[in-house]
Amino acid sequence: MGTLRQRSSFGRKKEDVKLGKSEPLLFKKEDHASLRTEVLRLAVFSVIFRVINCFLVQSSFIPDEYWQSVEVAHHMAFNYGHLTWEWKEGIRGFTYPLFFAAIYKILHWIHCDSVYLLESVFGVFFSSLLSAIFWSAVICYSNEFSLQIWLPRQLQALITAFADFKFFFFLRELEDRDVAKWTFFCHLCSWYTWYSCSRTLTNSVETTITSLALCYFPLPASKTHSSKKYLSLVAFAIIVRPTALIVWLPLLIHHFWQDENKLRLVVHDYIPIGASAVVISTLIDRIFYEKWIFVHFNFLNVNVLDGVANLYGTHPWHWYLTQGFPVIIGPHLLFFFYGCFLAYKRYRILLVTIAWTIGVYSLLPHKEFRFIYPVLPFCMIFCGASVARMRTWRRAAASFLLASNLLIALYTGLIHQRGALDIMSHIHALCRNASEPDILFAMSCHSTPYYSHVHCPLKMRFLECPPDLGQADYVNESDRFNEDPLFWLQTSYPHARSLPTHVILFDVMEKKISAFLGENNYTKTTDIFHTHFPEGGLGRRIFIYERRRPPLEHVGGHF
Repeated sequence: MGTLRQRSSFGRKKEDVKLGKSEPLLFKKEDHASLRTEVLRLAVFSVIFRVINCFLVQSSFIPDEYWQSVEVAHHMAFNYGHLTWEWKEGIRGFTYPLFFAAIYKILHWIHCDSVYLLESVFGVFFSSLLSAIFWSAVICYSNEFSLQIWLPRQLQALITAFADFKFFFFLRELEDRDVAKWTFFCHLCSWYTWYSCSRTLTNSVETTITSLALCYFPLPASKTHSSKKYLSLVAFAIIVRPTALIVWLPLLIHHFWQDENKLRLVVHDYIPIGASAVVISTLIDRIFYEKWIFVHFNFLNVNVLDGVANLYGTHPWHWYLTQGFPVIIGPHLLFFFYGCFLAYKRYRILLVTIAWTIGVYSLLPHKEFRFIYPVLPFCMIFCGASVARMRTWRRAAASFLLASNLLIALYTGLIHQRGALDIMSHIHALCRNASEPDILFAMSCHSTPYYSHVHCPLKMRFLECPPDLGQADYVNESDRFNEDPLFWLQTSYPHARSLPTHVILFDVMEKKISAFLGENNYTKTTDIFHTHFPEGGLGRRIFIYERRRPPLEHVGGHF
C-alpha cells in the first residue's frame, strides 16, 4: 500500500491519498492507452509524410530507377517493352521487378490498367487510405502520369514509412526519448533520403530493408532484436542487390563473434535463411530466364572481375571522402562528426560499418552517390546524438537542418532533371493519335523512361549503348550518333517513308541536326525545361519535333 502526498498551489500539504491495489492497474492501462495513441499518431504521420514526399519528387535521377525495375516489370506483365543488356546477360534478378509486375498483372486481369482510370481511381484510393486525398487529387489530376509512375513509387513510399515507424521505436529502446526524437528528426530531414527513398531503385529498397533489419539487430540495450527477422531481411536485401553484403558483412561478423552459442546461430539461422534465400531467388530467375542461372555470380563476374562497370565512369579513390559522402549527408555533416565523438563507444560497430562500406566502395573504380546510401540511417543515429546534446543551440541547429535540407530537397525533387518525366506525358498523348506515331529518342541512351511511362505499344526507338562483351556484331548506337549525328540519321533513315514522325532531342543536339530537321519538314511542337545544370550529353531543355508530310509523300512520292 503506497501513499501519494499532494500539495496545493501555496505549498500547503494536503491529506495523504492512499493508493489501493487498483491504482497500479489503472496507471498501467493509462500508460498502455498513451502508448497506443503515440503509436497510432506516429504511424499516420509517417505514412502521410512519405506519401507527400513521393508526390513532391517529380524528377529523374538515373536510368536504373526505370530500366532495372518498372521497365522490366512492364515487360513481364504486358509482354512488350525493352530489356537492357543486363537482363540479356543474366546479371540482374527478377525478384524485385516481380513485385511491380504482379500488381500490374492483377490490374490488367480486372481491366483496371487504363492509364486515366488508374490515375483517378488508384491515386485517390491509396491516398485516401493514407489520409492524403488532397495531394493525390491535386497532382494526379493536374498531370497526366500513369499508374506505372505513381503506384510503384507509392508502394515504395509505404515501405519507407513503415521502416521510419520501426526506426523510431527502435531508437526509443536504445536511447531516452529526447535523443530518439532528435535522431528521428535528423532522419526525416535528410534531403537525400527525401530525394531517393520513393524511387524504384534497388538502392532505395536496399536502404529501406537495411533500416528495418537494423531494428532487429542485437545492438547493446536493444529489446527488439531477433536473429531470424534481421537475417531474413538481410537475405532479401542481398537478393535485391548483391552489394548489400558489403554493408552487412561487419555486422554479421560482429553478431557471430558476440553470440554465446555460435554453432546454434550458424546451424539454426545463418544456413537455413541463407539457403532459403538462394533457392527462392534462383527459382524465380529460372522461371523468367527460362534456364538455370545464378545472377549473383554473373553480377560479380561481369561488373567487378571483368570491369564492365568501369565503362560507365571512374573516379579517384578518395571520391567518396571528398564528394560522395559529404553530398549525400549534406548539411548533417558537421553534426555527424560531433556525434561520432559523443557516441563512438556506444555505437562503435555502426561507425565501423560506415567506415568499412565507404572504404570498400572506394576501392572500386566506378563510384556513384547511391552506392553508399544504405549507411545513411546509421549516420543519423550519430547526428541525433549531436543535436540532442546541444541544449543552448538546439533550436538554431534544428532550424538550420530543416531549412537547408528542405531547400535542396524541393529543388532536386521538383526542378532538377524533371524534363525526362514531363516529356513522357506528351508522348503518352500520342497513344490517342489516329495515325501511327513513330518516335525516335535522338539523345544519349536511357535518358528517359520508356514503355512503363507510356503504357501503349507505340513504335519507339532509342539509341542503345550496351558494353562491348566481345560480341562479333557489337554496335554502340549512342556513341556513333554522338560522334556524327547527321551521318547516323542519314544511314539509319535512307528513305522518306522510313523517317520517324517525332524526334525527341536535347537542345544541345538541335544545331547539330538542324539540316536534317529542316530538309524533312520537322517542326518544333514541344519545348520542356529539364535542368539548370546540364552535363555530358544532356541539355537544359528537351524538344519534340514533329514531321509534317508534304503532299507528294501522301500519294507515294519520294524526296
